[in-house]
Amino acid sequence: MLLYSQLLLLCLLPAGSGDFPPPRLNVSLELPPDQRWEPVLRHYDAAQLRRMVHQVLGSAVPKWVISIAETLAAQLGTILPQPYEAEIRGICKALGLKLGDGLLINLFYEISGFCTSIVAQDSGGNIYHGRNLDYAFNDILRSLTVDLQFVKHGQIVYKGTTFIGFVGLWTGQSPNKFTISGNSRVRGDWWETMIAALLKRDPPPSWLIRDTLLEAEDFQSALIKLSKSPITANVYYILGGVKPTEGVIISRNLNGPVDIWPLMPKKGQWYRVETNYDHWKPPPPYDDRRTPANHALNATGQKNINLPTLLKVLSIKPVLNNFTVYTTLMCAAKPDDYKTLVWT
Repeated sequence: MLLYSQLLLLCLLPAGSGDFPPPRLNVSLELPPDQRWEPVLRHYDAAQLRRMVHQVLGSAVPKWVISIAETLAAQLGTILPQPYEAEIRGICKALGLKLGDGLLINLFYEISGFCTSIVAQDSGGNIYHGRNLDYAFNDILRSLTVDLQFVKHGQIVYKGTTFIGFVGLWTGQSPNKFTISGNSRVRGDWWETMIAALLKRDPPPSWLIRDTLLEAEDFQSALIKLSKSPITANVYYILGGVKPTEGVIISRNLNGPVDIWPLMPKKGQWYRVETNYDHWKPPPPYDDRRTPANHALNATGQKNINLPTLLKVLSIKPVLNNFTVYTTLMCAAKPDDYKTLVWT
């Protein structure tokens, strides 16, 4: 809870003024899972990555969790679904990491993020999607942020933004089909819930995003998959499509949806904002990013919403704050407009 409290207390501090695009690299889905990350990792110093992993784990992960992870590492092939077990194993081999540390850093990224996501429809029926991703250890994570294009037979199957060493995606786009972002749904028993669900072989929320980007044929099939598939942690999925009204926030527990909140532009509800709290409840006063975002969107207006104006909304304080690692802007109908900014 200390890490969580520090994050929330600092959310109101002024945000940084600089930004830069992260590297954009390819991951080949034609390579075996335990080899497909090697071309990406060659762009980074393995010793430095090991130091960063150990710094994060040493500061943020309870010792009892580390002990369990070391035990689980020997059984990883029977616990984790493919291709993720093989991908983590391959990353650990390439970086010289213990398998338990590779598992832990992936689980840490699953449960420690605080974010703002917005899906909106303009007056012409175009759907836009933007997100800020906030983490502690942002000084480290800014240097590890990367845009990835997952390719097969020379074509981009899907793309996303993530951190080096993390096999999941919290932000992604299936070209001309849909966009997804995931936000943590705040609960206090993260580690216990995650490990218990993992033993049932359910995927973490960010792995389900990757599965959906790969497998879903359209917005509706993505909505069903994100809503009904079992996962290891509570989460909000924000989904945008390519047709009018194709925008929704899915509030999830481990087994299914708690709430599905679609765009309803004919009723004047042309945008949805999700931070890390149930939308039907007021956000805590010490971490209210929702209200400033709503005010900024109303001031912008539906006829003026687009990716540049959405960036302006995501750049106001405290929506943008000292823990914001990156902002990504997406429009599935215009996949080449996918853009990430890393904040400094």
